[in-house]
Amino acid sequence: MLARQRLLAALAAGAIAAAATTLAVTASAATASVASTTTVSTTTVSTITGTTGTGLTFAASTAAGQLQPWPVLKQGGNSLWPRATVRSLQYLLNAHGARLTVDGHFGAKTKAAVIAFQRSRKLAASGVVNARTWKQLVVSVKRGSHGPAVRAVQDQINFRNNENGHTLTVDGVYGKQTEAAVRAFQKAMSAEVPHFAVDGIVGTQTWQALVTEALSG
Repeated sequence: MLARQRLLAALAAGAIAAAATTLAVTASAATASVASTTTVSTTTVSTITGTTGTGLTFAASTAAGQLQPWPVLKQGGNSLWPRATVRSLQYLLNAHGARLTVDGHFGAKTKAAVIAFQRSRKLAASGVVNARTWKQLVVSVKRGSHGPAVRAVQDQINFRNNENGHTLTVDGVYGKQTEAAVRAFQKAMSAEVPHFAVDGIVGTQTWQALVTEALSG
């Protein structure tokens, strides 16, 4: 229960005012109820819903104590993953020089860009995005960063706002609002995953949480 309270407090801090430079959270800022708890194989998965004091609604569905495996994406529907995950792939490919339209659809052009990237990194050029490809694709971003990778982060934060779908402007500029939202996300993750870094830097660990739907509805 303490971990859940900390998670909701961190999410409440994710509703950012434009002039905010710090995050302040009180116990009354969020109310939560356990919607369901199910067991998948030997891993317990808890689904938690909560409403913050600012109107943003979040839900968490996280395997206890660990991150989910990297998504496996390929040309086609990818029905196991939301379009936000495919959009992140496209943004990251663009960060490496591709010129894709970011639409969340894994079509022939996205596959061609994946193959070109895999060849450039001496990976198996299958057009299938697996853990090895993701780890080469992700770009560490932080306050002051610019570009498509930052857009991917902002888009993922917005994906987690079930209220109105918009928390950050997806402008590719990693400013104070983006940093504060990332820190709130990381703080929420740290309540569920031991040693999850809360530093405002989107590195491999945070990318993996973002693209695997951690803390999404």
